[in-house]
This record gives sequence, structure tokens and C-alpha cells, in this order.
Amino acid sequence: MDDLDRVGHFKREKINIQIMGFLSNFFSNARKPEGFLGKIMVNGMNGGGHAAMANWALAMVTIGRDDRILDIGCGGGANIARLLQRTQQGTLTGIDFSPVSVRKSTKVNAKAIQEGRCRVLEGNVADLPFAEGSFDVVTAFETIYFWPDIEHCFNEVKRVLKPGGQFVIVNESDGSGEMDAKWESMIEGMHTYTPEEIRQHLTNVGFNDLNITVNEEKRWLCATAKR
Repeated sequence: MDDLDRVGHFKREKINIQIMGFLSNFFSNARKPEGFLGKIMVNGMNGGGHAAMANWALAMVTIGRDDRILDIGCGGGANIARLLQRTQQGTLTGIDFSPVSVRKSTKVNAKAIQEGRCRVLEGNVADLPFAEGSFDVVTAFETIYFWPDIEHCFNEVKRVLKPGGQFVIVNESDGSGEMDAKWESMIEGMHTYTPEEIRQHLTNVGFNDLNITVNEEKRWLCATAKR
């Protein structure tokens, strides 16, 4: 390799490193959207495959007309809007530890907030700011990947559910894909759970009536359990 080739090689390597750094920074916003890239991320959460996956999962979930629902990790707020359509006379609380997500969810659901049917709060799943038995349904779309101490967080969900209340988990991956390990290496603190892992953790904290469905084509996962 002559000097000119070496220069070209080093330039390409530098560009590759910069691209990988940008991608890592961007996709890390899936965990906690921040700044300009975070705004792009939450906008993406509200459309595309996420919408199709959410609709697929909600078609399998029974929600009452006047249910009190908590959506943890509410992201861009699109699932809050979907759930509000399902409850009709119920109320919806969204919570996220990203201020960017809270602002976006608040904007998307401004009408429901004004009507008193919705509120969006900044908070952490590891220490939910709600009394025991506050909700009929708790949902978690595309978020348990990032929950620290998963069984502690599941216990928090169980605490704020009323007896017989339903916990709904929706993930874009069932943990069996080749890309899962790559995503985990790229996004700090991420773990893609298999159906068996989810079932075991839910059972360990005392949830019952577990049902886990996987879309074999897309590898989407929907898990339901009751307190």
C-alpha cells in the first residue's frame, strides 16, 4: 500500500468511525430521548412499524370503557391516543423519564388533557409516583428493554395495579433475532427479553394468568398478565 492508498484508507476509517458514533448516539435515544436527536426519535416512535405493532397487540387486549390506564415509557404519545380511543370514558396517565418524550406526548394528546381525560408526567418506572391499586391496566410498549432491575420494576407495576388489573407488555423483538445482540451492544443498558425470560420474571413477582403471543413473521411480542 503506497502513501496515497494509506491516506485514503485512513480517511475511510475515520468516516466509518464517525458514522458509527452518530448511529450509536442516535439509537441510544431509544432509551432516553434527548436533544435534537431525541426529538427525531420520538417522532419516529409514533409511526411506521411501531403503529402496526401497537395495533396488532391491542387487538388482543380487552380494555374497559371506563378503565384507568397507565402507559409507562409513553414516548411520542401515539399509544396514549390509541388507548384513549379504546377506553372512551376512561382516563389515561402517561409517564416517561425523558422530558423530550413528555413534551411530545403532551402535545399529541393536548385535547384529551384539556378535557381532563389524560395527563402526562415525568417519572421513573423504578419508583412510580402513584398509590397502590391506582390503575386497571398498565401498558409498556417498547420499553422494558431498558428497565433496571426488571423484577423490582415489575413489582412497582404490580403495586399500582388494582387486584385483577392487567399488565400489557409489547416488544418489537422476541429476543431470538440475530440483530438483538448488536442492538444490545450499541445501546447501553438494553436487554432484549425472550418469552421465557418475561414469563419467569412475571411469575417471580407474583403475576398470574400469563399469556404471551409472538408474531412469527415479525417476531413482535405481546405479553399479558394479571395482578
